[in-house]
Amino acid sequence: MRQPAGGQAGTRGPWLFGVRHHGPGSARSVRAALDAVQPGAVLIEGPPEADALAHLAADMEMRPPVALLAHATDDPGRSAFWPFAEFSPEWVALRWALDRGVPVHFIDLPATHTLALRAADEAEDDGAGTDADKAGEAGKEEHPARPHPEALRVDPLAVLADAAGYDDPERWWEDVVEHRGGHGSGAEDDAGEAALASFRALGEAMGALREEFGDGGHARDLVREAHMRVRLKAARKEHGDSVAVICGAWHVPALALRTTLTADRALLKGLPKVKTGLTWVPWTHRRLARAGGYGAGIASPGWYGHLFSAPDRPVERWLTKVAGLLREEGRHISSAHVIEAVRLAGALATLRGRPLAGLTETTDAIRSVLCEGSDVPLALIEDRLTVGDVLGEVPAAAPAVPLQRDLERLQRSLRFKPEAADREIDLDLRKENDAARSRLLHRLSLLRVDWGTPAAARSGTGTFRESWRLSWQPELAVRVAEAGVWGTTVASAATAKARADATSATHLADITALAELCLRAELSEALPDVMRALADRAALDTDVGHLAQALPALVRSVRYGDVRGTDTASLAEVAAGLAERVFVGLPPACTGLDTDGAQELRRQIEAVHTAVGLLADTAAAQVDGPGLRQRWRAVLRNIADRESAPGLVRGRAVRLLLDEGTLDEDAVARRMGLALSPGTPPPDAAAWIEGFLGGAAGGGMLLVHDERLRHLLDTWLAAVPATAFTDVLPLLRRTFSAYETGIRRTLGELVRRGSPVPGTELLPGTPADGFGPGLDPGRADAVTEVLRHLLGELVPVGVGDGGSG
Repeated sequence: MRQPAGGQAGTRGPWLFGVRHHGPGSARSVRAALDAVQPGAVLIEGPPEADALAHLAADMEMRPPVALLAHATDDPGRSAFWPFAEFSPEWVALRWALDRGVPVHFIDLPATHTLALRAADEAEDDGAGTDADKAGEAGKEEHPARPHPEALRVDPLAVLADAAGYDDPERWWEDVVEHRGGHGSGAEDDAGEAALASFRALGEAMGALREEFGDGGHARDLVREAHMRVRLKAARKEHGDSVAVICGAWHVPALALRTTLTADRALLKGLPKVKTGLTWVPWTHRRLARAGGYGAGIASPGWYGHLFSAPDRPVERWLTKVAGLLREEGRHISSAHVIEAVRLAGALATLRGRPLAGLTETTDAIRSVLCEGSDVPLALIEDRLTVGDVLGEVPAAAPAVPLQRDLERLQRSLRFKPEAADREIDLDLRKENDAARSRLLHRLSLLRVDWGTPAAARSGTGTFRESWRLSWQPELAVRVAEAGVWGTTVASAATAKARADATSATHLADITALAELCLRAELSEALPDVMRALADRAALDTDVGHLAQALPALVRSVRYGDVRGTDTASLAEVAAGLAERVFVGLPPACTGLDTDGAQELRRQIEAVHTAVGLLADTAAAQVDGPGLRQRWRAVLRNIADRESAPGLVRGRAVRLLLDEGTLDEDAVARRMGLALSPGTPPPDAAAWIEGFLGGAAGGGMLLVHDERLRHLLDTWLAAVPATAFTDVLPLLRRTFSAYETGIRRTLGELVRRGSPVPGTELLPGTPADGFGPGLDPGRADAVTEVLRHLLGELVPVGVGDGGSG
């Protein structure tokens, strides 16, 4: 094995600079080393197809973080990313070469193989072998070292940190790389010599690890490294030995191996291929974090970006940023707080033997001084600064599918710039620009490009207002590429997708939801196809549950169509016909239900009740609104008086009729008396109470103001046998726990004072209804032992014998 990294400045190459992906210390060292050796060509770990796109990195509109996106042209969902941040060593090397006119090439395994191998791996999980596996096995045979059986998927940083006596690889890396030599100090020549020395040391360390662990459980790396060696040999043939390679430190020993071109090409023979497209896409700091699922991610991209950009005094500058954020959030942070936090971070670094305060020390100082020991503001700092939500930008010259171009045009014309941070917006559909934004978001939702998700409106309930929660994530670029098969513009793609979804939908509720979405997205060309599918499916579906689930979305479609000026006459007719079928099928469906079925039917009845009211109000010109209401009320009466229906459903029907004014208080009291009669099993009576008093708002106030209902409930509850009380208690607790605290307190006071039987008056000195004339000694003594265990000597012996307690 030859020397894995270049020697002193001016020494002949090639130079192998092993880096940590997205390591700011590595990025600074790469820049210093390149300045020192001045190579004639730069080779970077990445897909070779990106050579044609490398020049875009120097475009003024390119702002990292960005990523190379490769996707299979016939299956855009099959994709891979190669992210770059401002502090990524590969990005620094790329910009260094472009700024100086030095040829730059990517040398990793081509994306055409990477995507095909990923599909092969998925097939292997199903028991099928792949050519890639055979190539990997052949590589193992030629590699001089054999991996330890237990050393699967070795983390080289963790091994080196453990050897140095560190239990945290991140802290070890900060101490030996990120904080080495300070920031902005020393001459350029000294910086170059130090960088070259660090690369030599790291290359030797990785060489020792590869000799010990072989491929470390990364069998696919053998194929990648063979391709890197082939590309390195080609570059040396073209540019001589003045070649600098920037790659992951783990690969340096493999690239330094003396192998034949024939052997390396043998490893690459027979690899599967797939036709691939490549482009630049925006990336985010949040997606660089490990929490985002990125394999080469780092724990704190915002902190690493700060370390790379801070010319000096990084701790002081970081704490100043933190203070600014906390001030924006309304916390009182003075300069004295910052000074004290800096001192504490420095003291902690000294006590822990670190060359400079790292993220751990600064975080501890922030928690103690700026956050006063609270983790709540600290979580905000970690989210906004330590990780961050920076979103990169790519130039318009970058390749993109036509759908992406149309989306960018719409975003510009609507002044609707994507942002990585979560934010909520309110749209007033009476305004032209807001209505256009709403159309765009709904069309993207139909294409499964979930830039925005509907949120509850902050104020008002009018249909002219919408609230959205927006967050643009890098994965949406893949979704846009996938959606490109449906059309070249957002409107045409959404129309085609809606037509396809209408044809393939199997459930009535799916089609009604699609009709609602088409109206909100104003896809007038797709709506006729959706309506035909809706009418066909509605005619064939006989499940009343499916019909009840579909009706609310259909009625909302009618309502939103009225707001947006869409002709919804045919839609209203379908909704009215669907409602009539629900009216016919709902009463028989109330028989033979278990508890879960009763709960689901109650929700469906509530949804249909709301939908019928909206349909009668908004579609009076197309349907008989008053007649529709009357027929629905008759259905509710039928359910309320149907003895075979569950108590939960009957109670809800009675409550809806009461709220509508169809039943007066006498009729409700009579039905409640029947439901709570001694002949009714206690669980069924409790379910009736839950249906009548639970769920909808106002159940508690109804009991507060109606003494007869309260008396009926109190009398029934007092008569429930002890053996059945434990069965009905969960139902009652679920009902009454939903009331506001003030209502529960008022009901408690009313019960404590007692309520007279309707039509009678309490005589002076008569105990309140439900209460005895005094303390029951036997019942009091039954809990004495429990209270003594809980309260100790505060409970006297013999409470029932006249003790004061």
